[in-house]
Amino acid sequence: MDAYHLSQRLQTVAGYVLPGARLADIGSDHAYLPANLALNGKIATAIAGEVVTGPFENAVQEIHGLQLEKKIHVRQADGLAAIHSGEVIDVITICGMGGSLICQILAAGFEQLGKRPRLILQPNVNEAGVRKWLEINCYQIVAEEIIAEAGHIYEIIVADPTATAIALSEKAKMFGPLLLQERSAVFLEKWQQEQIKLQHVLKQMQQAQTEPLTKERLLQQKINMIKEVLHD
Repeated sequence: MDAYHLSQRLQTVAGYVLPGARLADIGSDHAYLPANLALNGKIATAIAGEVVTGPFENAVQEIHGLQLEKKIHVRQADGLAAIHSGEVIDVITICGMGGSLICQILAAGFEQLGKRPRLILQPNVNEAGVRKWLEINCYQIVAEEIIAEAGHIYEIIVADPTATAIALSEKAKMFGPLLLQERSAVFLEKWQQEQIKLQHVLKQMQQAQTEPLTKERLLQQKINMIKEVLHD
């Protein structure tokens, strides 16, 4: 993968970036996503934020090599601190992190933003937690994608700001309101695998008899919900 040839995951994310947007890509790594969008004339400007020194240096080198310094600003900063005061951002992308970390990043710096931008989020785990954050913070999920690539399954969540909170059921938060409607082959594969894994965990808990019964009951409820969705 490079700036000219994105992975399917990042290409999917790129497809939801608004044309002419001022983008902030948080946890940008090599900055392949903003670089690709800039090379294809799809964004006005971008910030590539990275907190870890190695990936930050990789991004600096990448943007310099592509001569994109005037369009893409690479900054070493923690989360949304990469966006300076007074800068207007239309789209924020955060990809390849745990859902809990994505929520922490958004919560830590979101109030400092002058504008409520579109959010394109790709959590590796705890997608339900991300959807809950969006619900609480008055964001509506406008698109969802689930893809299989290189032995992994990824969910991409696209959300736009709304005036009032749009409530999601526990099922919608867990499975994704739009993914639940589509029920693609990849979606079914993911939850079949998850059901097998959780049943194994539950069996181990029951045999060990060390976990509280409430924890077993919650796990069984989750398994039952998956079974219900798979057999709808």
